[in-house]
Amino acid sequence: QKKSKKSSETLTFKRPEGMHREVYALLYSDKKDAPPLLPSDTTQGYRTVKAKLGSKKVRPWKWMPFTNPARKDGAMFYHWRRAAEEGKDYPFARFNKTVQVPVYSEQEYQMYLHDDAWTKAETDHLFDLARRFDLRFVVIHDRYDHQQFKKRSVEDLKERYYHICAKLANIRAAPGTDLKIPVFDAGHERRRKEQLERLYNRTPEQVAEEEYLIQELRKIETRKKEREKRTQDLQKLITAADTTTEQRRAERKAPKKKLPQKKETEKPAVPETAGIKFPDFKSAGVTLRSQRMKLPSSVGQKKIKALEQMLMELGVDLNPMPTEEIVQMFNELRSDLVLLYELKQAFANCEYELQMLRHRYEALAKAGSIGPLSTEGAHPDGQAGLGIEEGKGDTKDQIIDVVGAPLTPNSVRRKVAGA
Repeated sequence: QKKSKKSSETLTFKRPEGMHREVYALLYSDKKDAPPLLPSDTTQGYRTVKAKLGSKKVRPWKWMPFTNPARKDGAMFYHWRRAAEEGKDYPFARFNKTVQVPVYSEQEYQMYLHDDAWTKAETDHLFDLARRFDLRFVVIHDRYDHQQFKKRSVEDLKERYYHICAKLANIRAAPGTDLKIPVFDAGHERRRKEQLERLYNRTPEQVAEEEYLIQELRKIETRKKEREKRTQDLQKLITAADTTTEQRRAERKAPKKKLPQKKETEKPAVPETAGIKFPDFKSAGVTLRSQRMKLPSSVGQKKIKALEQMLMELGVDLNPMPTEEIVQMFNELRSDLVLLYELKQAFANCEYELQMLRHRYEALAKAGSIGPLSTEGAHPDGQAGLGIEEGKGDTKDQIIDVVGAPLTPNSVRRKVAGA
């Protein structure tokens, strides 16, 4: 035991002075071995191993001839190649891919492929060029013999070739097999090239006009979305007003004992945006009735000021005595007033849009682009609608932007509030 203790004491190595503890810890392995006295270099690790040259003989290369199978003239070429590969095929011969152009007989042509606009000699010339140039129809059109035959376009050549291929595939196919017949729409290709040529030949003025029309179309779409959103909000307000009035009438007709049971069982489908939604204090503990009279944070400052002004005009105290009945009636009154305020705003917006459309229509009527106003589509309340003559109804689609408006939304709202 004494010898083992002495041997363990001799193996320990103290940290030199001035060396950090982290650096000293890196000198030891997991087995707490002593640090090496000399740096060791191993072949394992991130260091790249140097190439050992001269251990093997260099493979011999030879200057040897070769032929390309893609050429039919038997041309002979020479290049350097390894001696072990002598006699093997050309390595790039696998890339020599050719298109299988169908071949037809004289009987097949007379029975199925005859066309009055094409002669057999011209068809044979087309298929010969298709084999030579691997269906590159631009090159085929360039090498086509336009002096001997009729002048054809690229679409005419494609249409004739694929029509013959489809006919031969249908004739030679076994019954009951599904065929993938290539179809070429020559008319569509001609229209596509014509549109591309028109697009390429546009003047800078036409390009600027098109960009302007695209911007105006985006503006019209955004205004349409806003108008649809306002219409949905107005419909929600109208349905909310109808449901509240029906609920009040049902509460007045029903006896007092059945009121709480009816409130628990039936809940009117009032939209969340209509009126004021007061919070329910159902938690345990003591609460004050005045807390139920506080307006929620969802009501904006503008609505709060308008609500206070309307209460003052009606002669209602802003802070009444918070009894149970007064709290309920006061909250219902404020909710109805907020709903009335929102309906007035929606009515003012509709009135503003109506005046704006009327002003634009009058300006266009003075310019002579459309006819005068017609009173046939008048509303039941006496207001005349915007009518257009039957023969000139399509000109309203050309209107892009608003010419102007005689009234602003704020002026219309003040007018409605004063009324």
